[in-house]
Amino acid sequence: MAARRFSFCLCADDFGLSPAVSRGILTALEAGRLTATSVMTTRPSWPQAAKDLRAFENNADIGLHLNLTLGAPLTPMPRLAPAGTLPAVSSIISAAGRGILPEAEIRAEIAAQIDRFSEHFGRAPDFVDGHQHVHILPAIRPWLFDALERRGLKGKIWLRDSGDRLSALLTRGIQVKKALALSWLSRGFSRAAEVRGFKTNQGFAGFSSFHTTSIYALDFARYLVAPGPRHLVMCHPGFVDEELMGLDPVTSSRPKELEFLMSACFEACLDQRGASLTRLTSI
Repeated sequence: MAARRFSFCLCADDFGLSPAVSRGILTALEAGRLTATSVMTTRPSWPQAAKDLRAFENNADIGLHLNLTLGAPLTPMPRLAPAGTLPAVSSIISAAGRGILPEAEIRAEIAAQIDRFSEHFGRAPDFVDGHQHVHILPAIRPWLFDALERRGLKGKIWLRDSGDRLSALLTRGIQVKKALALSWLSRGFSRAAEVRGFKTNQGFAGFSSFHTTSIYALDFARYLVAPGPRHLVMCHPGFVDEELMGLDPVTSSRPKELEFLMSACFEACLDQRGASLTRLTSI
């Protein structure tokens, strides 16, 4: 029996993280191997990278990768980042659970990151997701909704729901513990977004161990199992430079992901699964 055909959105996270990461994502966009990428506007290379990214705005969804856990913020954050460096995601989750996140600081930072996207890209983002999925936290999500609504983006952009159905996560069998944890944290996100007038994906995959010994092609094939009706797969392709190595532990796996996306094996995987790429705005 032939595989049931479906379309899905493939999104590269972390555009702007470093020049090499951006260059790798641009390579995949140029080859038509991605249908979305999300941008870290807190990084110093974003203004220049935005100019290169504009060439693909009609072929892919270009979004904001809200960042509260890596590098320096755009705004003064004396409580969240007293030394000028954003905290680890574990600290954000802990503070959110205890109800002690500095609301005014985070609201101001969310606004600044959205505005810096528009300042250099020339328009608002097509969607918003979050570095290490911070946008889904129950304490943070309403602040994000408010910021987007104030900018007239209600009903105009989509948001990433980092959760999925339990049956789908178990069937895929990829990084199940991590996927279950994110689904727990994101519970209610899609409904809350819908109430505020924002669409979300339905179906989410792409969790990775980022180990150099893992075979990414095998993992990717599993991402396409049990797809949702608006299926979204995240990935982290890119090249490596000194800036990346000084910032982020995910380094050597990025070129491997890019190599797979650019290969004939990627095309064969899509054919085998009956899958095709599309922008989420088209589903």
